[in-house]
Amino acid sequence: MGEHRHESRFKMEGFMKLIEAMKRVKSNKEKIADLQMKIANHCANLAHETPVYGTETPNKVREWVQSCTDLSQENVRLLLAIQRTNIATTVTVTLGDKSVTKTIAEWVWRRREYAALDLLTWSKLTDRGLKEGLAQTSTGQPFELKIVRHYDPVLRDANMAMFKGEPHDVDAALEITNAVTDLKEV
Repeated sequence: MGEHRHESRFKMEGFMKLIEAMKRVKSNKEKIADLQMKIANHCANLAHETPVYGTETPNKVREWVQSCTDLSQENVRLLLAIQRTNIATTVTVTLGDKSVTKTIAEWVWRRREYAALDLLTWSKLTDRGLKEGLAQTSTGQPFELKIVRHYDPVLRDANMAMFKGEPHDVDAALEITNAVTDLKEV
């Protein structure tokens, strides 16, 4: 029991790692779901039935409800600390030939949505199915069809490759960061 208190105090002082907080939130959600099932299964019975926990059943139900409340409050505290940490902590990721520094929160958004959005933007730079070749005017004069690109295909290809690889690069950097970064609690 003493070790558990020491561990909790140790964790409360800001020594919990970001990854530990994320795992704790997930674990707490699972515990809440399990307790909710117990509450649902034991919160009432018919008068002629004997409750599984006998005369302790009302106490058990109250304890389970209180545990759910406590776990929810702990998750809110942890999630706020995770947000605080994500906003305060910068991470440098190499994208293409550039080192880019952003907060964890910014990288999370890049990973979730905006790298794919940028990739899609650059993928729209195409020849639109136009073909080069020879054609004739209405009077029969031959002329050469040439495509005029209003973009640099080399730059497009480089950016597409960079944005396609960005989620992997961000995941790799954040995996390390989450393991070594202390949670910023108030």
